[in-house]
Amino acid sequence: MDISDIKIRKTMNEGRLRAIVSITIDEAIAIHDIKIVQGDERMFVAMPSRKEENGVFRDIVHPISQEFRKEIETQIIDYYEEYIRLQNEAEAE
Repeated sequence: MDISDIKIRKTMNEGRLRAIVSITIDEAIAIHDIKIVQGDERMFVAMPSRKEENGVFRDIVHPISQEFRKEIETQIIDYYEEYIRLQNEAEAE
């Protein structure tokens, strides 16, 4: 499986939430509302989830293997960092 497209839907400068992202896998399926979160030690990706009646959040979509989760996270965060770098350069001009 390959991530064929990544779109930054919204970025934030305050709080831990940094961005909302959509991805397309193999040009066949889209996953929306992926969150980029700044953790205490590093940035990470949180998959789309919903809150159940008992207050627990449960992922709606998530990778099964740790390997694919790492691949998704790496590609999304790399794309986000490049996006922010380009935004900052454009603002500096």
